[in-house]
Amino acid sequence: MTTFPPGTFTPAPGRGSLGRMLFAHARTEAMLTLRNGEQVLLTVIIPLALLVALSVMSVIPMPEPRVGSATARIFALAIISSAFTGQAIALGFDRRYGVLKRLSASALPRWLLVAGRVCGALVVVALQIVLLAVTALVLGWRFPLAGLPWVVLLIVLGTLTFGALGVLLGGALRAEIVLALANIIWFVLLMVGGVALTVPVGFVHLLPSAALAQALETSVVHGTAPGAGPVAVLVAWGVAAGALATRTTRLT
Repeated sequence: MTTFPPGTFTPAPGRGSLGRMLFAHARTEAMLTLRNGEQVLLTVIIPLALLVALSVMSVIPMPEPRVGSATARIFALAIISSAFTGQAIALGFDRRYGVLKRLSASALPRWLLVAGRVCGALVVVALQIVLLAVTALVLGWRFPLAGLPWVVLLIVLGTLTFGALGVLLGGALRAEIVLALANIIWFVLLMVGGVALTVPVGFVHLLPSAALAQALETSVVHGTAPGAGPVAVLVAWGVAAGALATRTTRLT
């Protein structure tokens, strides 16, 4: 009986490496988001328009320097748009059309399905932040480089926290309900959740949106480390949402 060494014939059947599968899944998720017109409107066009409006118009009160404060708040909005609203809607409709059920029957481990979505969201958020940062620099923003490591850390933490909240919403309810709720929550967080407006109500600082905006403002405007309070709020929301999502998320 003649035997042949491995690799003699192609294609070689078998599961790909975890790194290659993660890369392929994350790239697919990011490309699907960027090709969706509604997602581009939510993640790019609206944040850009709000950044320009908040920077040059004095209708809404904003701490000085105005462009820096507006930039920090719109960074937070961009993270919420991609990691929460976009992910919740995409997950809801993926469940509706049976995408998750089919992927779960493939060679992709379940943890990699989640990791791929998170990495895809991070890619989209990174592109958003770069575009918004360039626009802010044109508008007169002066970024303190000492705050760069903290900004990167907060972007990752914010994406993980709101990604977990997006999975919690998109993985438990019907797609139509997710679509409506995700957009309503996005608007509420923008207006009264401590993002665009500073709301003088005691419990608002306990919301993840207000915590992210406050922490980013500290690092983006002053170049210093965020306070322990906002970071603790983000971590608490992320851990709680992740724990609940593992119990409530359904494939269909």
